[in-house]
Amino acid sequence: MSEHGQQDALLVAPAPAQHRVTGDGVANPVARVLLDSGVPHLDRLFDYLVPPELDVAAAEGVRVVVRFGGQEVHGWVWQRAETTTHTGRLAPVRRVVSDLPVVPERTRRLVEAVAARTAGTRSDVLRLAVPTRHATTERAVRSTHTEHTEHTGHPHRPSRPEARPTGWGAYTGGAELLDAISDGHAPRTVLTALPGREGVLEDWESLLAQAVQASLSGGRGALIAVATTAQAELLAERLSAALDGEEVLVLSAEHGPARRYRVFTRLLLGHARVVVGTRAVVFAPVMDLGLAVIWDDGDDRLDEPRAPYVHARTVLALRSGLEHCALLIASRTRSVEAQSYVLQGWARDLEAPRPLIRATVPRIEVPGDSELDREGAGGRARIPSLAHRALRQALDRGPVLVQVARSGYAPVVVCATCRAVARCRACSGPLSMGRSGEASCRWCGRSGAGWACPHCGGEQLRMAGSGSVRTGDELGRAFPGVPVVVSGTRADHGVVATVDRRPRLVVATPGAEPVAEGGYTAVLLLDGAVLSARPELGASSEALRRWANAATLARQDARVILLGSPDLAVSQALVRWNHAGFAADELRERLELELPPAVRCARLDGPLPAVEAYLAAAKARGWDVLGPVRAPEPAAQPTRAGAPAPERVRALVRVPLAQGRELAEALRLQARERSVHREDPVRIELDPTVLW
Repeated sequence: MSEHGQQDALLVAPAPAQHRVTGDGVANPVARVLLDSGVPHLDRLFDYLVPPELDVAAAEGVRVVVRFGGQEVHGWVWQRAETTTHTGRLAPVRRVVSDLPVVPERTRRLVEAVAARTAGTRSDVLRLAVPTRHATTERAVRSTHTEHTEHTGHPHRPSRPEARPTGWGAYTGGAELLDAISDGHAPRTVLTALPGREGVLEDWESLLAQAVQASLSGGRGALIAVATTAQAELLAERLSAALDGEEVLVLSAEHGPARRYRVFTRLLLGHARVVVGTRAVVFAPVMDLGLAVIWDDGDDRLDEPRAPYVHARTVLALRSGLEHCALLIASRTRSVEAQSYVLQGWARDLEAPRPLIRATVPRIEVPGDSELDREGAGGRARIPSLAHRALRQALDRGPVLVQVARSGYAPVVVCATCRAVARCRACSGPLSMGRSGEASCRWCGRSGAGWACPHCGGEQLRMAGSGSVRTGDELGRAFPGVPVVVSGTRADHGVVATVDRRPRLVVATPGAEPVAEGGYTAVLLLDGAVLSARPELGASSEALRRWANAATLARQDARVILLGSPDLAVSQALVRWNHAGFAADELRERLELELPPAVRCARLDGPLPAVEAYLAAAKARGWDVLGPVRAPEPAAQPTRAGAPAPERVRALVRVPLAQGRELAEALRLQARERSVHREDPVRIELDPTVLW
């Protein structure tokens, strides 16, 4: 066994010379193995000897077991070669877990690209890309594959469907986009999709089905990434119906290891060409990938919360270049990151003509101070009198949607004396209150009994905000006899998928709005300032995304009313339906403030001495450093020896876009060096959505 790889910062001596290995008739007797380990300094290839009996099975991309550090360790054969740098005897590969190459060359190249961009390890990326093996499922799928191949002489390949006239012609350049996909080209496009209107414009599911059909007509496959499993299943049903029986698979971790591995294996063997799934689907081994789509890329559920902390949009952007496939970033709004692709000239903006926007988007109103003042005392209520009148009129024609920023009954509780936000004594999480009046922590669930204000000593609590459940109760009293449906978290009775045409009040949190048959007759957007004025990076863009997604559920003749003192720039972008313009303004502001995606930025979290070591190296290169400051986490627990743990801090390192690759590589090498010396690790996240 020996380490094999390029010389890095840890090695100052020249790399050892390569020499040929004789392997008892084995053409390439050296297996260069990547260990299944998240330890940074082990993210390199180690050389093992391939015994003659494993020559065929130990192919590139298969999972093997090797001896390392005195114990058996799983890994992947990354390369087969005939030379090694090791001067002694190579240890043999112990066994092959399965001869199925679960990490084909295209996946290995993508894994390496993602690890390099995120300053992570390849093993962490593989954890996302390759599901846990399910032996019984693998045997069943491979048996089906073998039987079909023996019978037909080739894996299952459905006939190419012919491209048909589509609704993409309504968008400027839409027809040309489908032609390019069908002809085998790799255009990169950002689409702001309008709501579907019968006789005017097809809905987004139909547009995606037509784009997938264009890829299939060119003999290539397609994948679509969405935020939730429910969205993936519904979209797969629509695609199957629209693609004349073409099988559409769904890949999601929520389906369990057996089903997830079955879908993965079938794609790997070429049994299907179309897959829809959640964020890990971006690594799906689709053969001859021609089209990669991500829907609603601004949804934070498409951002991987564990190492390597990579967004699905970033993975697809890398994959489009590596596999020469078309990339479509589509949503109701425009994320700042997608707009940056357009302004850099890397992707094309697919625009809808203004007359089409006016014909499909409902009327959106944002009552001003003068209009609310004319309503008298009722104009300053959370749901003013003008909104009550609009709801009564709309309920005569069908269901009405009321979007609420927070779930629960009273999601914010404050001290009754000084109005300070009440927090849990155990974990510092915010307290909330239920219908019964009992307070509890929203983070750890502990009871708030016996709470005392640390600022004034007060012991009484009062509600400072209304959640979806409380809003539903209030509307139920205001509109007696009208059914009220609450959709949101499990505490809010769960997510409701659809409602019929009958009049009812539907109260939902963002992302949990049911689809109404025929559309809502009115949409009320509450708590505007709660969403648009949060002190977070991207808060205004997220508010616009949530409001726009709700507005597109309304009929074209419906009224959409935005309340709650929203940010002026955000509300005007919604009224004008100018999402690309708003994203461009946001990007210019971030450029002035030197914030991502206008710059490459790394967030470092860890013990103070460890973070300071990273910052010292960054300063030596002339990079911009912010911090360190105390990390927004609960207080550290004492160590086993009884001494307090080092203070955990957070810092940022910023560089121009042109130096982004250099930043990622420097952080990656520094993490390896600290790992070699068993120093405290630091959590590294490139281009984070949350800075502080």
